[in-house]
Amino acid sequence: HALFGIQQGGVTEELRGESAEALRAIGFDGYAIGGLAVGEGQEAMFGVLDYAPDMLPADRPRYLMGVGKPDDLVGAVERGIDMFDCVLPTRSGRNGQAFTWHGPLNLRNARHAEDTGPLDENCACSACTSYSRAYLHHLHKSGEILGAMLVTEHNLAFYQALMQAMRNAIGEGGFAAFASDFRRDYLKT
Repeated sequence: HALFGIQQGGVTEELRGESAEALRAIGFDGYAIGGLAVGEGQEAMFGVLDYAPDMLPADRPRYLMGVGKPDDLVGAVERGIDMFDCVLPTRSGRNGQAFTWHGPLNLRNARHAEDTGPLDENCACSACTSYSRAYLHHLHKSGEILGAMLVTEHNLAFYQALMQAMRNAIGEGGFAAFASDFRRDYLKT
C-alpha cells in the first residue's frame, strides 16, 4: 500500500516549497498536491501547478486531489500531474449534467426536450447508443432515477475515454497536439 505525502500551501509558492521540502525529507511512495480546487479558479490553480509538481520528485506519482473538470485534467497533465480523484462525474450525472467532447450538457435545459441525438456522438456507452437527449431530459425533469444512472454511466465512460486518450497521446509523444485539439473542441456546445 503506497503512502502519499500531501503538499499544502495554498497559492503561495514559498509555502508550497517548504511543504515539499519537508515531505521529500520524509520520503513517500507518491506525492499529492492538496488545497486546490477550493474556489480559487482555474487560472490560479494552473498558476500553482506551473511550479508545484516540479517541487516534488519526478520519479514518483504526483496526484492532484479533488480536481475533476475535463479541461482541468488536461491542463494538469500538461503541468506534470499523473493522478486525480473527484466526485464530479457521478455528482454531475445525478444532477443531469453530461460531459462530452464538446463540453458539458445540462439535460434539464428545455433545448434538449426534443433533441433526438445522443449525448455524445463519439461515445459508445449504452446511454449514448440507446437513448436520446430528449429521453434523458424527460427522465431528469420527471425525477426518474434511471436518468441519473444513465448519465452517470455516460460520464464515467467519457472520463475513461478522456484518460485513455491522454495516455495514448503521451505514449505517442503527441500530448501537446492532443491538448490543443481538446481545448479547440471543448466548450463548443
